[in-house]
Amino acid sequence: MRLFLVRHGETVDNAAGIYAGTRDSPLTAHGALQARRLGAHLAAALGPAARPHVFASDLRRAAMTAQAVVDALAQAQAQAPTAFGDALPPLRVAQLRELRERDFGGAEGRRFGSAGLGDAGAESWDQMRVRAERFVRVHLVPVLEADGQRDGAAVVVVAHGLILDALLRVLLAWFGRGEAASLGRARTTVWSNTGYVEAVVTVSPPAPEPGAVSAVGIGGGDVAEGATAVASGDRTPTPGPKRQRPRISLSVVGVNVLKHLEGLKKTRGGIGSAQFDKRQRTVDSFFGPVAKKTRVDREPEGA
Repeated sequence: MRLFLVRHGETVDNAAGIYAGTRDSPLTAHGALQARRLGAHLAAALGPAARPHVFASDLRRAAMTAQAVVDALAQAQAQAPTAFGDALPPLRVAQLRELRERDFGGAEGRRFGSAGLGDAGAESWDQMRVRAERFVRVHLVPVLEADGQRDGAAVVVVAHGLILDALLRVLLAWFGRGEAASLGRARTTVWSNTGYVEAVVTVSPPAPEPGAVSAVGIGGGDVAEGATAVASGDRTPTPGPKRQRPRISLSVVGVNVLKHLEGLKKTRGGIGSAQFDKRQRTVDSFFGPVAKKTRVDREPEGA
């Protein structure tokens, strides 16, 4: 399984050098271009048959970037020569508060370096780690266990630089302890806008442990695999092979990957740093192939 940890596209606050953690700063016009480039790149890398699980922070800069990935995959499937575009349900982005950026407290909305984050009541690194662990335990691990052994399986997580760093370090601590050297000695990993870390996740069948007593089913109806039936009213299972979870290992193969941004230049005159407006035809015209001319002089609505 391939795992992509992606930072969102450039935002208005990024361009202005402003602290934006929980502050819901929108993408700039340049950030929207970055997101589209990212989507096309990942769609090509994964192939038209890919059905990745897509998670994102519920802040719009991350959600919009993730949606660009989903839209590119949908377009690739629609253009594929096979019929899976019509047969498969649309991909969805699971938006989660756990993936929000660090809360900068009283420094939110202020310029970088203008306030001490400790004095501003910013979220601590330990608090961010707890959020990252909760995401891995509640959302990511079930997907890895259920889908990790399928050919072509993938997960895309779109969030923010600091929470992604915390998430990566949790993943390495749990599933890839020998991979920590890949990050160097820096306190945090650098994540440029739409830069991503790629990892390969290997999910192996569990090794059976015969003779163990499983707690599964206590207070419910399930019992351990191979357990002997018990009389009605006795909810305690007898000894049997304990249900083991699959073994998960992780290897980092790319850090702050930016291949998709090669040749992309920011529009001058402040236009690239302005808030993205999807109604602007001048921005949308950069995306995708040029439309074929028709006999009608005016372009169709919403083009």
